[in-house]
Amino acid sequence: MTKIKIASIGLGRLGMVHTQHLSELKEEVELLASFALDDAQLDYAKEHFGIKPYKDWKKMIDEEPLDAIVITSPTAFHPEMTTYALNAGLHVFCEKPLGINMDAVEEMVHAVKDHPNQIFQLGFMRRFDPSYQEAKRMLDAGELGEILYLRAYGIDPISGMESFVKFASDNDSGGVFLDMAIHDIDLVRWFTGQNPKKVWAVTNSIAEPKLEAIGEVDIGVANLEFERGMMATIVAGRSASHGNHVEFEIMGSKGWIRIGQEANPHYSTLFTQKGIVKPYMQSFPERFSQAFVAELKAFAEAVKVGSPSEIGANLEDGLESLKIAEVAKISAEKDEIVSL
Repeated sequence: MTKIKIASIGLGRLGMVHTQHLSELKEEVELLASFALDDAQLDYAKEHFGIKPYKDWKKMIDEEPLDAIVITSPTAFHPEMTTYALNAGLHVFCEKPLGINMDAVEEMVHAVKDHPNQIFQLGFMRRFDPSYQEAKRMLDAGELGEILYLRAYGIDPISGMESFVKFASDNDSGGVFLDMAIHDIDLVRWFTGQNPKKVWAVTNSIAEPKLEAIGEVDIGVANLEFERGMMATIVAGRSASHGNHVEFEIMGSKGWIRIGQEANPHYSTLFTQKGIVKPYMQSFPERFSQAFVAELKAFAEAVKVGSPSEIGANLEDGLESLKIAEVAKISAEKDEIVSL
């Protein structure tokens, strides 16, 4: 197999990003087609990326000579689309999360397990970002010592609130923990190699009261407790006044690292006895561009060699992160600590 024949499902904000990157990976993939319901999106993709447009995703899978599919639809459609594609013999890259809740992904889980020779990769792209990878390397090498505490921020700019309210009025996003905090939930699991034993979470909608009317919240804070007392705090939200705010800190017994807006690992903030290195901030549209490209390259390579990416998230990663996000939502609703 020289080039992976591939198509994309979904041409929304992230779907368009993935489709553009696929069109640029000319040595790895051959982008054949894209599905969307919006004519303007299809026209744009056809003009700029040379795809064959489809308004029926099943027809696209059935008619095109595909090896793989990239799914970037609303979360509620992930299970059905993944299951159909796997049963059609395709390798699948699916955006996070697996689905809206654990019950909704049961058939999808069976489909992935029933097709062990087909690659299934979940879109947790931050694993592929150079700064997060450098932190992982340092942890694995013991340079930070034992992990004591982790803290993460993932807050969208308030300028995008209006478009989100419109989207969430018609689609079930799954809530702030499933839709947003799940990136950092995955990273906490990736960095520590552990699942939490207890979760306590709270939410509010102070910045945008309209969210409550559609069953959404603005800010969600989840506190995770692990074995031996290690803790993590994850803050997710939609109302950062200055722009998209993404930050991750790891406090170790030998060092403390802060990953900021800069993708270059040399600009992560490292606190040691020798001094502090501070980050240079970039705009969010550029922040994870390297990671988006890298995860798609890793998926294409996995398909070629017939073996999953060592870095990419798999079914188990998706299930565990979904479970934790779901428990955080339950904890916030009940205002109580929930054990896993």
